[in-house]
Amino acid sequence: MKNHLISHAFSFSLLSVITLSQPLAAKDGGAAGIHVSNGQKIAFLGDSITAAGAKSSGYCQLVLDGLKRHGVEATGVFAGISGHKSNQMLARLEKHVLSKKPDWMTLSCGVNDVWHGARGVKLDDYQKNITAIVDQAQAAGVKVMILTSTMIKEDQKNSLNQKLLPYNAFLKDLATRKGCLFADLNTQMQEALETFPKDAPKGTHHLTRDGVHMNAYGNMMMAKGVLKAFGVPAKDLPALESQWKSAPGSHVIRLAIPMSIQEYELLQKKLDGPVSKAFQDFLEGKKADLLK
Repeated sequence: MKNHLISHAFSFSLLSVITLSQPLAAKDGGAAGIHVSNGQKIAFLGDSITAAGAKSSGYCQLVLDGLKRHGVEATGVFAGISGHKSNQMLARLEKHVLSKKPDWMTLSCGVNDVWHGARGVKLDDYQKNITAIVDQAQAAGVKVMILTSTMIKEDQKNSLNQKLLPYNAFLKDLATRKGCLFADLNTQMQEALETFPKDAPKGTHHLTRDGVHMNAYGNMMMAKGVLKAFGVPAKDLPALESQWKSAPGSHVIRLAIPMSIQEYELLQKKLDGPVSKAFQDFLEGKKADLLK
């Protein structure tokens, strides 16, 4: 059996995640210091990364789960559409976000504005579009969190990531000027790539499936950044990640065999040996023996 048969996709089972353990709030004194209140509604505006975030494997769902573990029951409004840029998000803001009357909106926009080249959005127009989105949301009473755009390919030195720099610099400045919460996911992604475990599962990408769209590790990275910006204590983030990673069904290979990420990492180490035998044993239901 060839190595390509073990290429992977990620899927979180949040029902399992949510029921695995007691909420962190039980020991940390509730939602003190967290900006989101119980019963509030959070709109997630963005592109395909945010559209995928609405799925059980996505960062949006993990944000809601992380808040729940801190005693905050929030509802999500999922407003990500694949391929969308700042002009398109502005055009549909009323329909997909403001009409839903959210208390909060996270704004993730910029990857396609840069990535799409001639079909993208120039910096000057991007600045106007994003400013209008924030202004209209705030005028409607919606509190805004601005997210920097994540990397375009996992190499900060490439030309697209260099072109993205002034877009993200503008977002940071705008968040300050408009009094928005701010999550610098781009910087956090760079830091995560620099510190990614040397014994992590092998592959071309670490945080993404294809260089842009997040895998399970990337979704956890994004969720932790948003939760920290919402006021979840940094000291709680490793515990959240551990709970997400150990959830049954938090990893699914393309043969649709559910496993936790921890189990997957152990399996990958086994597969560095006799691939055919180790993988066949797994398929025959000997997971417990493989993971010893």
